[in-house]
Amino acid sequence: MRRRILISLLLGTAISWGREAPFRIPPATAAKIGQRLWKNECAGTIEGLTSWNTGEAFASLGIGHFIWYPRGPRGPYEESFPALVAHLANRGAPVPEWLRRAPFCPWPDRASFLSARNSPEMKELRGLLAGTVPLQAEFAAERSVRSLPKILAAAPRQERAAIEARFLSLSQTGGGLYCLMDYVNFKGEGTNPAERYKGQGWGLLQVLQAIDGVPRPDDAPAAFSVAARRTLGRRIELAPKPEGQWRAGWFSRCDSYARGL
Repeated sequence: MRRRILISLLLGTAISWGREAPFRIPPATAAKIGQRLWKNECAGTIEGLTSWNTGEAFASLGIGHFIWYPRGPRGPYEESFPALVAHLANRGAPVPEWLRRAPFCPWPDRASFLSARNSPEMKELRGLLAGTVPLQAEFAAERSVRSLPKILAAAPRQERAAIEARFLSLSQTGGGLYCLMDYVNFKGEGTNPAERYKGQGWGLLQVLQAIDGVPRPDDAPAAFSVAARRTLGRRIELAPKPEGQWRAGWFSRCDSYARGL
């Protein structure tokens, strides 16, 4: 695995990450992408920043609906909210002491979560999340770019060079970075073997595999949009239970990737 990856972002701003340096994106880019993520996941509402969906065993919090499990068994999805809290604290955000110390989601199930929607803790949590949108986008960006080594390790060896080239092409513009960030939050990295229908995944890895060739940076978001629609359409076709009700919303989100920032 290479020690460092260097990417040129929008407006010629170079960023790097690795053990030697923390990851950063330009604040203006983070703010724009953060607003898009907030709209996609929460309809841009304050209330949507603290959600617990029906049938799920975890809370979905922040602009990326980052997962937070209560104490007990964990599901197949990767937990990300505790890492977000650590990131916010490290960047100087006013994280409440109770949240800093919480090892698990303090609400054990959806019913208790909903009953606490107007509690002081929940109001404090929503206030923190509404006031840190660019920092959450920064966290989402770091999460997406740090997924590349994991994605390459999970890909067939003969496809790795093309997948990396597509990823790097996307990362060279703000619109392409938005594609990477949003899709990882939306459907995951695609590296978890448990997230498959008939052996076929639907995460970022699978979308990168579905892109034709290696598009130029300016063309990469549109190519990503087409590949994402193709990947999610396959998921709907292979799903063991009907998922067609999600098609319009999923495809509309895919269409947003082609529009850039």
